[in-house]
Amino acid sequence: MAGPQHIVSAFGEELDQLSADILRMGGLAEAMIRDAARAVVSRDTALAETVIERDLEMDRYERQIERKVVRMLALRQPMATDLRNVIGAIKLAGGIERIGDLAKNIARRSLAVVNEDNRTALRGIERMGQAVSRMLQVALDAYARRDPETALSVLAQDDDIDSHYIGLVRSMLVFMAESPDHLDARSNFLFIVKNLERIGDHCSNIAKVVHFIATGVQVSELDLTPESQQ
Repeated sequence: MAGPQHIVSAFGEELDQLSADILRMGGLAEAMIRDAARAVVSRDTALAETVIERDLEMDRYERQIERKVVRMLALRQPMATDLRNVIGAIKLAGGIERIGDLAKNIARRSLAVVNEDNRTALRGIERMGQAVSRMLQVALDAYARRDPETALSVLAQDDDIDSHYIGLVRSMLVFMAESPDHLDARSNFLFIVKNLERIGDHCSNIAKVVHFIATGVQVSELDLTPESQQ
């Protein structure tokens, strides 16, 4: 019969594997964001199709993590920090899967704008794609190191994404008004930018979960005003 130390060691290995699964899933999401934005900017339909296909792999990751979490809850009955790690993993997987869905939607929309030449929109989409991909990268790094301060830094980046989003929407509404006959095709730019903005929101939510996993404190309970950080 396995002794207590063996059981603790086996559970630790399961937690490590769960974290590794989350990080691999997050890496896939990062690649999907980058490639979806690149497909829009470079009018690369083959790359867009690749992003769409990768969503199946993303869904498989989520199901795999869900099964592991259910098993660990049933067999290990974790407490305190371990419980936060296990429950947090299911929340992280759900957020990352939604990012994958949004990246897939961007790739699909890119197929509808291959003949539209809006340099402002394309440059803005490229910058937003890089920014939200970086947000996810930082959030995942915070998760890997259980670093609450790095997790909080992601939240500040979301304000920049929102400002960029508002400016891009304004310029694209002008672009759409210039050619009402191209309204349907050009409206896809709006959906693409909105999807990037929503990815930024999910990155912020992921960072909040990471902070809770690391500290046991909900971000909503913190005073994040500039004065409190001095």
